[in-house]
Amino acid sequence: MSGKDIVSYDGVHCANCTAAMQGEFCHHCGQSIHTVLKPVHHMFEDTLETFLHVDGRVLHTLPPLMTRPGFLTLEYFSGRRQRYVPPFRLMFVLCLLAFFLTHIAVDSLADHGKSGTPSAQVDRHTFDKFDTPEQVQQALDKRLAELNQAKAQIGNVAGVDTDTSKAEKKLRKQADARIAEIEAEQAKTPAAGASAGAPAAAAASAARADDDNDFKDMNDALSPARVHVSWLPEFMNTRLAHSAANLRANLKGMSSSNREEHDQAVERMKAGIFGVLPQTMFVLMPAFALLLKLFYLFKRRLYMEHLIVALHSHAFLFAVLLLWVALAMVKAWVAPHAAWAGSLLGWLEFALAIWAPVYLLLMQKRIYRQGWPMTVIKYLMVGWCYFWLLGFALGGAFLMGVAH
Repeated sequence: MSGKDIVSYDGVHCANCTAAMQGEFCHHCGQSIHTVLKPVHHMFEDTLETFLHVDGRVLHTLPPLMTRPGFLTLEYFSGRRQRYVPPFRLMFVLCLLAFFLTHIAVDSLADHGKSGTPSAQVDRHTFDKFDTPEQVQQALDKRLAELNQAKAQIGNVAGVDTDTSKAEKKLRKQADARIAEIEAEQAKTPAAGASAGAPAAAAASAARADDDNDFKDMNDALSPARVHVSWLPEFMNTRLAHSAANLRANLKGMSSSNREEHDQAVERMKAGIFGVLPQTMFVLMPAFALLLKLFYLFKRRLYMEHLIVALHSHAFLFAVLLLWVALAMVKAWVAPHAAWAGSLLGWLEFALAIWAPVYLLLMQKRIYRQGWPMTVIKYLMVGWCYFWLLGFALGGAFLMGVAH
């Protein structure tokens, strides 16, 4: 070490507790010797240094997280932690990034579907302005031709076949209902009214009822006045009633023939679902650690050790989800222009899907150091229990999201 690198702290005392300083940080209270009252350009220098330091830790953390099962956890147990991102911070950031990108991907795919297949958007009152069966049939043929043309223009984009098939069924159903209405109106004569008008009117009424009353019973059941649990506190009943009212409004918006109301309801529900997913995963983290504690009870490990295993496992899964969604977005953009590139990206997605369970199995084997038969059995049992926990948690998150 050169002479200019040696710093003397003789006679320097901590400004907070007056202890004699032996370095840049007080050994008694931990306060830094450096003052926060400094020029602005020094603040920018400190911020840049902090960012580069964190970036260096990320570079040391992410590659082994993705390629070396159990390595980060064993490093953490052995006390070598300084060069790596802490487990909770790693899991937290990757969780937020994964769900954020997934939300963007869902929105972009929905927008692509709307812009790519405009004729697949079916209005409930498409045929109401026509007065004869021939006009209705002509309009139906025209709309079906537009659907086929849009499908041919989009090509092999995922989801187009399903959307156009649904739109075609809706159009045919609405056309049949309108023709039945017209025939019922034409049959309203003194002689034929009782015989011919009744069946046609009944068919038209039944077809209309399918579109207009899908959510009627559900809306009535979820009326805020009916949501009251006697053993719950009043504030929780109020909250439940409010959520039920939101759910009713969202379902009503979903069934609305007004495209703007429908889209607003969908956006509210998507925002609600993606808003509660991170909190849901945070709740599952200690539950997963508890499962590990129960299945490895005789290993005499602390619960905190199992929690660190859970944090690193979920950090890896969120990283996989992040990469998988990114590949799916790139594939959706590239595939219509270069089929070979789309096929390559598809194989990468498949490799990620295979690597995830294999990684978790190897991680469990290396950390708990049991034989392969017992490791596989416990891996399958933990996975089975966690699958049901995850299903219930995601179901609850979905209900909370749609009631947003």
